[in-house]
Amino acid sequence: MSTTVPDTTLSAPATVRARVGVTLDRATGRRAELVTFHGLPDGAEHVACVLPAPRTAADRAPLVRLHSECLTGDVFGSARCDCGPQLDEALRLIAEEGGAVLYLRQEGRGIGLYNKLDTYLLQDRQIDTFEANRRIGRGADERDYSAAAAMLRALGLDRIRLLTNNPDKTAQLRALGIDVAAVVPTGVHLTAENAGYLEAKARLGGHTLSGQRGEVPWN
Repeated sequence: MSTTVPDTTLSAPATVRARVGVTLDRATGRRAELVTFHGLPDGAEHVACVLPAPRTAADRAPLVRLHSECLTGDVFGSARCDCGPQLDEALRLIAEEGGAVLYLRQEGRGIGLYNKLDTYLLQDRQIDTFEANRRIGRGADERDYSAAAAMLRALGLDRIRLLTNNPDKTAQLRALGIDVAAVVPTGVHLTAENAGYLEAKARLGGHTLSGQRGEVPWN
């Protein structure tokens, strides 16, 4: 599943707006910074959660997760998707290794919360998640990651290890000039309610859902 990468070469670079220190229970009680930005290309209020690297991992490229906002999964713990467990996994791993979670305001693969909930009604009729988006007149996946690339540059993170099973994230970041040194797969967070959703992500979205750990160098 691929989307068009906008040409941002003429845009002014994004800059850090504020850094707010917090302690995160979901990141094993580690201190972190929530970082906001000026000048993101889409104008949305994306935020980075930055966790410093421990001394033992200071020489490695930082681990980064691009996490699309999911109110139903991240906040309410819905079992219909794997977003909440993926966010918890990312915070735990990045707390151990150092890096950042970019929390991107892209609910429902970019179609918004109400539209996403409308597609759930279609999915209840055994229509896959991508086709459900199309049936309400939206793209199967409307996300682009130009804002994520701008955030990474503002943070000085031009070379990263990317925590993802989604090849489109890797391809878009590379096209936008971010050096993805390695891809670290996320776990497979299977429930009785999300099996069809995960199968569609693998079959139609090209996601790698092996459940195996270990970095894959990006050549």
